[in-house]
Amino acid sequence: MKIAAHTVVTLHYRLRDGEGELIEDSFGGQPMQYLHGANNLIPGLEAQLTDKAAGDKLEASVAPEQAYGPYQEGLKQEVPLAAFGEIEDITPGMRFMAETDQGPAPVVVAEVRDDSVVVDGNHPLAGVTLQFEVEVVEVRAATEEEIAHGHIHAAGGCCGGGCGDKGDDHECCGGTGECGSHEEGHGGCGCH
Repeated sequence: MKIAAHTVVTLHYRLRDGEGELIEDSFGGQPMQYLHGANNLIPGLEAQLTDKAAGDKLEASVAPEQAYGPYQEGLKQEVPLAAFGEIEDITPGMRFMAETDQGPAPVVVAEVRDDSVVVDGNHPLAGVTLQFEVEVVEVRAATEEEIAHGHIHAAGGCCGGGCGDKGDDHECCGGTGECGSHEEGHGGCGCH
Protein backbone atom coordinates (compact mmCIF):
# COMPACT_ATOMS: atom_id res chain seq x y z
CA MET A 1 0.00 0.00 0.00
CA LYS A 2 1.25 3.49 -0.85
CA ILE A 3 1.03 6.53 1.39
CA ALA A 4 -2.02 8.61 0.48
CA ALA A 5 -4.81 10.49 2.26
CA HIS A 6 -6.51 8.38 4.93
CA THR A 7 -3.57 6.03 5.46
CA VAL A 8 -1.83 5.49 8.78
CA VAL A 9 1.93 5.71 8.38
CA THR A 10 4.48 4.23 10.76
CA LEU A 11 8.00 5.55 10.24
CA HIS A 12 11.39 6.13 11.77
CA TYR A 13 13.00 9.50 11.29
CA ARG A 14 16.17 11.38 12.04
CA LEU A 15 15.84 15.18 12.11
CA ARG A 16 18.71 17.64 11.74
CA ASP A 17 18.75 21.40 11.39
CA GLY A 18 20.35 23.26 8.46
CA GLU A 19 23.79 23.03 10.08
CA GLY A 20 23.50 19.27 10.51
CA GLU A 21 22.91 19.31 14.28
CA LEU A 22 20.80 16.35 15.41
CA ILE A 23 17.44 17.42 16.86
CA GLU A 24 15.55 14.11 17.15
CA ASP A 25 16.14 10.47 16.25
CA SER A 26 13.57 7.67 16.54
CA PHE A 27 15.79 4.91 15.12
CA GLY A 28 16.45 2.41 17.91
CA GLY A 29 13.30 3.55 19.71
CA GLN A 30 9.59 3.69 19.01
CA PRO A 31 8.60 4.69 15.47
CA MET A 32 6.23 7.60 14.92
CA GLN A 33 2.70 7.08 13.58
CA TYR A 34 0.41 9.64 11.97
CA LEU A 35 -2.69 9.93 9.81
CA HIS A 36 -1.65 11.12 6.35
CA GLY A 37 -3.64 14.02 4.93
CA ALA A 38 -5.01 15.22 8.28
CA ASN A 39 -2.51 18.04 8.92
CA ASN A 40 -0.68 15.99 11.55
CA LEU A 41 2.70 16.46 9.89
CA ILE A 42 4.48 19.51 8.52
CA PRO A 43 3.33 20.05 4.92
CA GLY A 44 6.78 19.81 3.33
CA LEU A 45 7.52 16.38 4.79
CA GLU A 46 4.01 15.05 4.22
CA ALA A 47 4.19 16.02 0.52
CA GLN A 48 7.50 14.16 0.10
CA LEU A 49 6.09 11.04 1.77
CA THR A 50 3.07 10.80 -0.55
CA ASP A 51 3.24 7.67 -2.76
CA LYS A 52 5.99 6.03 -0.66
CA ALA A 53 5.51 2.47 0.64
CA ALA A 54 6.76 0.30 3.51
CA GLY A 55 10.50 -0.22 3.18
CA ASP A 56 11.09 3.04 1.32
CA LYS A 57 13.82 5.35 2.60
CA LEU A 58 14.22 9.00 1.75
CA GLU A 59 16.11 12.12 2.61
CA ALA A 60 13.94 15.22 2.68
CA SER A 61 14.92 18.85 2.99
CA VAL A 62 12.05 21.06 4.16
CA ALA A 63 12.22 24.86 3.92
CA PRO A 64 10.82 26.95 6.80
CA GLU A 65 7.81 27.98 4.70
CA GLN A 66 6.78 24.29 4.49
CA ALA A 67 7.70 23.55 8.12
CA TYR A 68 7.24 25.94 11.06
CA GLY A 69 7.32 29.18 9.06
CA PRO A 70 9.83 32.00 8.97
CA TYR A 71 11.07 33.54 12.21
CA GLN A 72 8.90 36.55 13.10
CA GLU A 73 10.47 39.27 15.25
CA GLY A 74 6.95 40.53 16.05
CA LEU A 75 6.33 37.40 18.11
CA LYS A 76 9.01 38.48 20.61
CA GLN A 77 7.64 40.64 23.39
CA GLU A 78 8.83 42.21 26.61
CA VAL A 79 6.42 41.69 29.49
CA PRO A 80 6.60 42.90 33.09
CA LEU A 81 8.07 40.43 35.54
CA ALA A 82 4.90 40.90 37.61
CA ALA A 83 2.93 39.13 34.84
CA PHE A 84 4.49 35.86 36.01
CA GLY A 85 2.87 36.18 39.44
CA GLU A 86 4.52 34.12 42.15
CA ILE A 87 6.71 32.07 39.81
CA GLU A 88 10.29 32.30 41.04
CA ASP A 89 13.61 31.69 39.32
CA ILE A 90 12.47 32.42 35.77
CA THR A 91 15.27 31.46 33.40
CA PRO A 92 15.79 31.50 29.62
CA GLY A 93 14.38 28.41 27.97
CA MET A 94 11.41 28.05 30.33
CA ARG A 95 8.09 27.51 28.52
CA PHE A 96 4.75 29.05 29.43
CA MET A 97 1.26 29.35 27.98
CA ALA A 98 0.43 33.01 27.39
CA GLU A 99 -3.10 34.37 27.04
CA THR A 100 -3.42 36.26 23.76
CA ASP A 101 -6.28 37.82 21.77
CA GLN A 102 -6.31 34.58 19.72
CA GLY A 103 -6.38 32.36 22.81
CA PRO A 104 -3.58 30.53 24.66
CA ALA A 105 -0.23 30.40 22.89
CA PRO A 106 3.07 28.75 23.89
CA VAL A 107 6.00 31.08 24.56
CA VAL A 108 9.61 30.53 25.57
CA VAL A 109 11.57 32.83 27.87
CA ALA A 110 14.32 34.38 25.74
CA GLU A 111 15.80 36.82 28.25
CA VAL A 112 15.26 37.88 31.87
CA ARG A 113 15.87 41.53 32.73
CA ASP A 114 15.64 43.40 36.05
CA ASP A 115 11.88 44.12 35.91
CA SER A 116 10.80 42.37 32.72
CA VAL A 117 11.01 39.16 30.74
CA VAL A 118 11.41 38.82 26.96
CA VAL A 119 9.25 35.98 25.66
CA ASP A 120 9.31 34.47 22.17
CA GLY A 121 6.14 33.09 20.58
CA ASN A 122 7.94 31.59 17.58
CA HIS A 123 8.11 27.82 17.30
CA PRO A 124 11.64 26.73 18.33
CA LEU A 125 12.23 25.56 14.72
CA ALA A 126 10.79 28.66 13.01
CA GLY A 127 13.11 29.89 10.28
CA VAL A 128 15.05 26.60 10.22
CA THR A 129 15.47 24.40 7.15
CA LEU A 130 14.86 20.85 8.37
CA GLN A 131 16.76 17.80 7.10
CA PHE A 132 14.99 14.46 7.53
CA GLU A 133 16.17 10.89 7.03
CA VAL A 134 13.04 8.74 6.93
CA GLU A 135 12.34 5.02 6.72
CA VAL A 136 8.72 4.00 6.14
CA VAL A 137 7.98 0.98 8.36
CA GLU A 138 4.29 0.33 7.65
CA VAL A 139 1.34 1.82 5.77
CA ARG A 140 -2.26 0.77 6.45
CA ALA A 141 -5.72 2.06 5.69
CA ALA A 142 -7.13 4.28 8.44
CA THR A 143 -10.31 3.24 10.20
CA GLU A 144 -13.48 5.29 9.75
CA GLU A 145 -13.12 6.46 13.35
CA GLU A 146 -9.53 7.63 12.77
CA ILE A 147 -10.59 9.52 9.66
CA ALA A 148 -13.52 11.13 11.49
CA HIS A 149 -11.32 12.15 14.44
CA GLY A 150 -8.37 13.30 12.31
CA HIS A 151 -5.71 11.24 14.09
CA ILE A 152 -4.71 7.64 14.72
CA HIS A 153 -5.93 5.41 17.51
CA ALA A 154 -3.26 3.07 18.80
CA ALA A 155 -3.95 -0.33 20.36
CA GLY A 156 -5.93 -0.15 23.60
CA GLY A 157 -7.84 2.96 22.53
CA CYS A 158 -5.09 5.46 23.19
CA CYS A 159 -4.84 8.20 20.64
CA GLY A 160 -1.57 7.99 18.77
CA GLY A 161 0.97 10.71 18.30
CA GLY A 162 4.43 9.27 18.48
CA CYS A 163 6.21 12.61 18.83
CA GLY A 164 8.98 13.19 21.26
CA ASP A 165 9.05 16.99 21.64
CA LYS A 166 5.50 18.18 21.31
CA GLY A 167 4.71 19.82 24.61
CA ASP A 168 2.97 16.66 25.87
CA ASP A 169 -0.43 18.19 25.15
CA HIS A 170 -1.72 15.07 23.41
CA GLU A 171 -3.90 13.31 25.93
CA CYS A 172 -4.34 9.56 26.01
CA CYS A 173 -7.88 8.29 25.64
CA GLY A 174 -7.50 6.22 28.79
CA GLY A 175 -8.15 2.94 27.01
CA THR A 176 -11.84 3.71 26.55
CA GLY A 177 -11.66 3.92 22.80
CA GLU A 178 -13.13 7.41 22.95
CA CYS A 179 -11.00 10.45 22.41
CA GLY A 180 -10.54 13.21 24.93
CA SER A 181 -9.34 16.66 23.99
CA HIS A 182 -6.33 17.02 21.76
CA GLU A 183 -4.24 20.13 21.26
CA GLU A 184 -2.04 21.14 18.38
CA GLY A 185 1.48 22.37 18.82
CA HIS A 186 3.60 19.31 18.26
CA GLY A 187 7.27 19.90 18.03
CA GLY A 188 10.36 18.87 16.24
CA CYS A 189 9.33 15.59 14.68
CA GLY A 190 7.30 17.32 12.07
CA CYS A 191 3.94 16.89 13.66
CA HIS A 192 1.63 19.88 13.57
